[in-house]
Amino acid sequence: MSAKGYVQVYTGNGKGKTTAAIGLALRALGAGKKVLFIQFMKTATYSEHKILPHLSPNLTLKTVGKPFFVVKEGSMPEEELAKWCKQAVVFPPGKPPQEYVDLIRQGMDQALEAVSSGEFQVVILDELIVALHFGLVSWQEVKSLIEAKSPEVELVLTGRGATDELIAQADLVTEMREVKHYYTQGVMARKGIEN
Repeated sequence: MSAKGYVQVYTGNGKGKTTAAIGLALRALGAGKKVLFIQFMKTATYSEHKILPHLSPNLTLKTVGKPFFVVKEGSMPEEELAKWCKQAVVFPPGKPPQEYVDLIRQGMDQALEAVSSGEFQVVILDELIVALHFGLVSWQEVKSLIEAKSPEVELVLTGRGATDELIAQADLVTEMREVKHYYTQGVMARKGIEN
């Protein structure tokens, strides 16, 4: 009989949510488990994409994103938005870009298959919480995914802004709290550390 799998959430404004998920994936691989790692809201441009696919045949890494950020109109100060103007698509609340919604839908379909098929023992949905925040996926869709999880599957969701409903549904919630960050001094994402 397989061990029971739980639902883990890594959230908060502090650095380290994806890093923690990658660490959990490595630990699971070391124990001989099959891992699916889907990164929502990201393209394969981060440093981990150069190494993770080569670590083990038991790891499947997929990205579901575009090379731009999405930002709800009015959710970011103008001076901050100006820094991202060439990399961000601003959308009115409730009307996210359809191409991004379609990509997230594909990722959700893959995740649903993975949590219920028995092929993977660990399924990590990196930044799915951010997709939920932006309305690219609904709470009902995320809840249905959690409910469809086979009992032995460990499901991990990461991203800022976990909702009260998600926190209540999860078995483990870790909040990364920012105490101090060099970003406030103008230090942008550094290759191999944040990117």
